[in-house]
Amino acid sequence: MHKHLVAFTLTLATAFAGSALAADGMDKAAYKSAKDKIEEQAKADKKACESLKDNAKDVCQAEAKAKEKIAKAELDAQNKPGAKADEKVRLMKAEGEYEIAKEKCEDQKGSAAAACKKDAKVAYDKAKADARQARASADPAKKS
Repeated sequence: MHKHLVAFTLTLATAFAGSALAADGMDKAAYKSAKDKIEEQAKADKKACESLKDNAKDVCQAEAKAKEKIAKAELDAQNKPGAKADEKVRLMKAEGEYEIAKEKCEDQKGSAAAACKKDAKVAYDKAKADARQARASADPAKKS
């Protein structure tokens, strides 16, 4: 699951690495084209989940949704680079991992499920704090 997100992120980063980016970001046509490709991929990923059953389907849908959010955040970061955009990418990754982890916890029962969700929340909170800290380090003028 996490490997899928990482693989997609690397694929997307590689795909856009060759794009000609101006100092102000991408031109509107390139941005729209890239966004359309992300949305098409998201539809295909969600459609692939339809054949699954029960919680496996829910996990698959959470992965597809997370992948789309991360890809859009990365596209926005390429279009308008900066510490804030980098923070948004990190937050989307943390949120995606959290949503997926919560769905996977549904496979467990009772106290194991509760502990799993608690661990997922702790990891999510840490990732959010790390993202904000990274932004503060990169952009000292805007410390929160």
